[in-house]
Amino acid sequence: GTITSWVLKNYLTWDRHPIDLLTQNTTGDFHLLFSTSDGKIINTKYLYFKTNSNENHFKITEEDSLKVEMQLNVTPASKIIKTITFYGNKYSVDVSFKFLGMESIIANYAYQVIWESGIRNVEHNSVDESNFAKAYALAGGELAEIDASKFNETVKDSNISGRVSWIATRNKYFAVAIIPRIKESKRAYLEGTRTPLPDDGAKEKYLMALEMPFGGNAFEEDRYTIFAGPLNFEEVKKYNVDLDRIMSLGAAWLIRPISEYAIIPLFKFLKMFIPNFGIILIIFSLIVKVVLHPLTKTSMKSMQKMQSLQPMMEEIREKYKDDPQKMNQQVMRLYKEYGVNPAGGCLPMLLQLPILYALWAVFSSAIELRQASFVWWISDLSIPDMIMRLPFRIPIFNINEISGLALLMGITMFVQQKMSVKDPRQKMMVWMMPILMTLMFNSFPAGLNLYYFVFNLLSIGQQAWMNKKHKDEPLRKIDQKKSTGWISKLAKDLPLKQKK
Repeated sequence: GTITSWVLKNYLTWDRHPIDLLTQNTTGDFHLLFSTSDGKIINTKYLYFKTNSNENHFKITEEDSLKVEMQLNVTPASKIIKTITFYGNKYSVDVSFKFLGMESIIANYAYQVIWESGIRNVEHNSVDESNFAKAYALAGGELAEIDASKFNETVKDSNISGRVSWIATRNKYFAVAIIPRIKESKRAYLEGTRTPLPDDGAKEKYLMALEMPFGGNAFEEDRYTIFAGPLNFEEVKKYNVDLDRIMSLGAAWLIRPISEYAIIPLFKFLKMFIPNFGIILIIFSLIVKVVLHPLTKTSMKSMQKMQSLQPMMEEIREKYKDDPQKMNQQVMRLYKEYGVNPAGGCLPMLLQLPILYALWAVFSSAIELRQASFVWWISDLSIPDMIMRLPFRIPIFNINEISGLALLMGITMFVQQKMSVKDPRQKMMVWMMPILMTLMFNSFPAGLNLYYFVFNLLSIGQQAWMNKKHKDEPLRKIDQKKSTGWISKLAKDLPLKQKK
């Protein structure tokens, strides 16, 4: 009476075979576990259910459903009837357990439904897939999770109690969840292990169980929904039990609302008109650039003013090189006279970070990008677009392959730095930042690097336009009566503080 194979016909593994989410074993998965009144532990995966159906293969259309009933005869008067209802248009099944005459057999007024084998690896990079793998339980509105991040070390949580709404396990793009529909579970159990695979690979396996109350009646029935499918936001949202909380959309208090209410709806809207996800990402970059234009414009104007002040600042540094306090005082006075905020270039960039991190959270785990090709060598936007292999590994980053889009992104970042950084003391940053970011982004999905590459191109165009527009604009001192900002106050108070 178990599920031995669960193939998703609309998705393929990395080597183009149909995805079977279940690991191959002889007993299948989704079992009942309970203690008997004579002290035995019974797992129904070792027992045989019977069915009256003579058919062994069914095909149902999108609007159809199919019920398969199986019966476990425990004694002549006691039985467990398991009914699975399949639907032609869902990634889930409904399961019913009927307990007849089991009141003197099931002990402790409880039983468990368990999923033991986790989900199979289906991506080429097993380490990346395992890094997303976790197990979850939603109890009392609070999300509990475990992550087996260390090899050959079992991680478990058996203290998840209260009103358990569901349990789930996931890898990068797919998930399995068990949702009770009649009674509320009173406890959940999660357990996970991480084991090494050949070629420095990794595999995480999670066991999960729901402990359900058993009233000790002659007849009892419990119902469940089992979801086993893609981590598509619209799909998991359909079940109305907050199952979408297992998706990697960023920190709940700040990043996730941006992902859920801004980025995903915009992504969904663009999908209605554009079939190619690469083009969608390019348009997405343009839209985000327009939205962030006021912030980036402010940042660029502030940086331009700072660049224009560089000659005067160098004079001050040279003049007062033996008196640091006097030098700082004169620099602050210069900022005050010309109305320059030294943090003006950084603050707008900091305000952009939640949006950029939300984009990273969505694009790095969006199943829509999985196996979506773009142009030329970019055949899968969900994985790095490697264009060459090095005969050695780069220390610290452990990289021996180079991503084409990460390299292009690094080049555009270098051009940006070259256009904006004029301070001789920051010359090393012009080189170091692009190199560092290229190495960091080298293992990121091609879709994410495509977005940042296009975003950088647009920023270069914006910077060039700003430079041309304000090229011959002279520096002007501001009216000191109107200068009431924090820089003015700091410049005013600095001499008194230094004197004290």
